[in-house]
This record gives sequence, structure tokens and C-alpha cells, in this order.
Amino acid sequence: MEFQLKILLVSFIGTMIIGLIVIPVLRYLKVGQSEREDGPKSHLKKSGTPTMGGIMMAIGIIGATIFAFVHYIGTEPEIGRKLIPLIGASIGFGVIGFIDDFKKVILRNTDGLSPSKKMLGLLIISIFFVIYLNRFSGLGTDILIPFVNKYITLPIYIYVPFCILVMLGTTNAINLTDGVDGLAATITLVIVTTLTSIGIIYDVKEIIIYGSIICGTCLGFLSFNLNKAKVFMGDTGSLLLGGVVSCCAIYLKMPILLLIIAAVPVAETLSVILQVSYYKKTKKRIFKMAPLHHHFELSGWKENKIVSVFGGITLILCLIGLFSVV
Repeated sequence: MEFQLKILLVSFIGTMIIGLIVIPVLRYLKVGQSEREDGPKSHLKKSGTPTMGGIMMAIGIIGATIFAFVHYIGTEPEIGRKLIPLIGASIGFGVIGFIDDFKKVILRNTDGLSPSKKMLGLLIISIFFVIYLNRFSGLGTDILIPFVNKYITLPIYIYVPFCILVMLGTTNAINLTDGVDGLAATITLVIVTTLTSIGIIYDVKEIIIYGSIICGTCLGFLSFNLNKAKVFMGDTGSLLLGGVVSCCAIYLKMPILLLIIAAVPVAETLSVILQVSYYKKTKKRIFKMAPLHHHFELSGWKENKIVSVFGGITLILCLIGLFSVV
């Protein structure tokens, strides 16, 4: 436990130091956020705020993982090896987001990476991760059913597509959740803390280490991202965090648990699907604006209240989820 606290502090302090360097560079390069004209009017004043802050998280995660790898290389090198697919897939998702951000902000291509190309990139990374776990990590194809606390073994031809769908759905859900200062990082922090706690209970050391790194990184990033945000994570950060959550859940054999502990991002996604489907049929809207956090924002909620309420709901759901698997 002593090393877990140490690695959390390393990633926290490291991310803060990186932020102090990266944010001025982003500001100098004029890598600023462009707010949608059809979005909440209160967001227009945020235009120009540095974005692509997910770079800070990626560097912090890589640095802290190297620190952990060096620590274990002489005693438990197997743990270092098991961290590779987790960080590889997470950073891979972040790279897809970085390409999208780069096209939008640096190349001034407002469309960014096309949805089909973005989804293809996420799909390729998901396929590699799931197949790697199945072929080389010996985790099998069994998953835990919450509350009944029993494992079921899925046929490989069901397990692989299911896990890929979980990864694609989670990354896009966290991406949609990123729309209010501090929201996505706070939600992810609570979820990953829960997954790390499960890792402690089940003694999955690589999840304990990686989860501690992510928690420290989120805390470091939030020191710059809470309202009023000095930097936004962009798709670089939101896709990276979505990758982290899905990878850890699948590694723990608990992808179904995400329906409970990640219910807020799931609700954000459903709000968009319902809004678009209903509007196409009736030309009317269910919500004032989707994703869901914008509906509450236009209903008069301050950003800090949205983060507090959504974070509190996630905390309660995570406690329920934690008790459902122990």
C-alpha cells in the first residue's frame, strides 16, 4: 500500500508540473477551444481557453508507469509486463483523440477526424487489446455478474465482440460527458477509484498500480480543469480516460459493472440518442440540449453544481457497484 500512495503522489505532482509547462505552451501556440454557436451561450466566453490538455495526462501516465516499471523490474517484473496492454490501449485511444484535436485546433479543420475514421481507429485498438488479453494474458473469457457474484464463461466469438463494444461505448460515453469544467475528470476519478478498490480486494496488483496512477493524474489535471478551467482535456483526454475505464473493467472481468458505476456517462449517451431519434421523428426535443449536462445547465444549474451532483450520484452508484461484486 505504501508504494501505491507513492505512485499516486508521483503521478499527481508530475501532472501538475507538466501542466505548468504545457498550458503556457498551448496558450503561446494559440491552441484554444472553439465553442459551438449552437451550444450554451455561457460557453462562448470560454473560447480561446487552451485545449488538448489530455497531453498532460498522457505524459503523466507514461512517466508514472515508467516509475512503477523500474520499481518492479528487479522484484516482480511480471507486474511491469502486465501494465503494458493497459497503458498501450489507453494511450492508443488518446492518440486517436489527439489526431482529432490536432486537425480541429492546429490545422483549423472544424470537422476534425471524420466519425468513421475515428471509430475505425478506436475499433482497431479495441480489437488488439481484447485479443492480446485473451491470447497472451490468460484471463479467459469469463465475466462476473454483479449482485449474484458468479462468473459466466462466454464463447470466444461472443466475448471478443462484447468486450470491443464495451470499449467503444465507454470511450464515446466519457467523450460525451466532457462538456462542463471538471465533469469528465471527476466522474472518471470516482469510477477508477472504485475499480482500484476492487483490484485491492481481488489482489490484482497491476490494476492497483495503474488505477493509482490514473487517480493521481486526474487529481493533478483537475487542479487546472475545475471551474473556471485553465485548460480543457479535448478528445485527447476524454478518449484516453474512456480507454482507461474500459480496459480496467475488462481486465478485472467486470465489464457489466460499468452499467452501474458508469451510469452517468451511459445516461449522457442515451440522452443524445433519444434527443436525435425523437427530433428526427417529431421535430421536437426531449431535452433543452443534449448531452444531459447541457439540459441542466440551460435549466439554470451552475457548472459546479452539475459536477457536484453528477459526481455525487456516481459516488453512490460506485458504492452500490462495489458491494455488488464483493
